[in-house]
Amino acid sequence: MASPRNSAVDTVIVPRVRDLGDGFQVRRVLPWAGGRMVGPFIFFDQMGPTQLPPGQGLDVRPHPHIGLATVTYLFEGEILHRDSLGTVQPIRPGAVNWMVAGRGIVHSERTPPELRGTGGSLFGIQSWVALPKADEETAPDFLHVPADDLPMIAAGGVRARLIAGSFAGAQSPVRVFSRLFYLDAQFAEGSEFTLPAGDERAVYVVDGGLGAATQRCEPSQMVVFRPDAEIVLRADSPTRALIIGGAPLEGRRHIWWNFVASSEARIAQAADDWNAGRFPRVPGDDEFIPLPERQPAPKVRYP
Repeated sequence: MASPRNSAVDTVIVPRVRDLGDGFQVRRVLPWAGGRMVGPFIFFDQMGPTQLPPGQGLDVRPHPHIGLATVTYLFEGEILHRDSLGTVQPIRPGAVNWMVAGRGIVHSERTPPELRGTGGSLFGIQSWVALPKADEETAPDFLHVPADDLPMIAAGGVRARLIAGSFAGAQSPVRVFSRLFYLDAQFAEGSEFTLPAGDERAVYVVDGGLGAATQRCEPSQMVVFRPDAEIVLRADSPTRALIIGGAPLEGRRHIWWNFVASSEARIAQAADDWNAGRFPRVPGDDEFIPLPERQPAPKVRYP
């Protein structure tokens, strides 16, 4: 983590590299050691960019979630999503794939069989949104929204696709449970984009570069802004960035492995349920990821 260099910036987060196996690495932005969320966003991973050789692919075996919604958003490549609701959905660039875990869901994400022979690129973001307490035990659900069905916001040389939530009068068709926004913004050189004061906000530069006050926003870093400051993002070159934000959730959140909850006891119960085989199975995908520990204690707590 770098130190903020102006009063509008709360934190600059430098991702840690994690290996998911078979040499496939991710840059983990959230959670970070400082233990904060950005609005309801509690997890943020950059996958790739990587080139998958012929005969190999991404294989994230079936694993469980509770208490959150996930979104897998791709810039390049394709992933086949399967879940315990029976969903079978190819994930392609620009589309939204929003999975509500609620009281419990299991899913896998793999390179489609037809693409393994030729290989190909893979580049995208996996993020989790924690659910409000009242919705933590909601029924699991999955929604796929094609890229062309998502609102576009155009302003002063910036075109931003609204992945989820609401921003500047636009509303994504994705059903969310708290106030938030998630934008995929493409900046022309010299363009500007304003983030009003109010909610928590952060920007993650995919490529190019942005300035905010005296802060330089570099690729593969997340810059978190103070809620009370209006932020003007300025592009000094053609730039692509993801912008997230929203209202903080009520109370503390615990995160351990693939589980998010407002109580440690609920996470321990989910761990027991996975270990005992009480979660539903994914039709057509019989593998699974074992529980890391038998009786874990949640390792990250968000006040």
